[in-house]
Amino acid sequence: MSDKTSIACIARDGSKVLIAHRQNVGQMANRWEFPGGKIEPGETDEQAIIREFYEEFGVQVKVGRNIAATQFEHNGKICALHAYEIFVPHNGLEKPYVLTEHTEYKWVELSEIENLNFVDSDLKLYPAVKEFFAKAGC
Repeated sequence: MSDKTSIACIARDGSKVLIAHRQNVGQMANRWEFPGGKIEPGETDEQAIIREFYEEFGVQVKVGRNIAATQFEHNGKICALHAYEIFVPHNGLEKPYVLTEHTEYKWVELSEIENLNFVDSDLKLYPAVKEFFAKAGC
């Protein structure tokens, strides 16, 4: 049983995935991640995804299917992490997203993640995300 649950948002644009660079704050400072965050008490996964993405990027997203789930340890506590496919209203390039928790974001080929300073918890999802992309024909 996990002490808390977080969500990871997998936004796909063809063969690319949206990743974000964390601010220079906290234990995972200056690392790349799939956007997401913690589920608040009383929230469903879907509600948390919509809230987190709006708070962190300023856009309303649609939630797709669950892609994967894993667990990781953080400060001695077991945490669950659920990854979901999400659909963004635009790619944030012509009309930039408004960032509150990150210094930048970019769309990268999935294979590029292996060469980035990516957060450990999200790396545990990486094999399942690769499989998801493969099934989607990317």
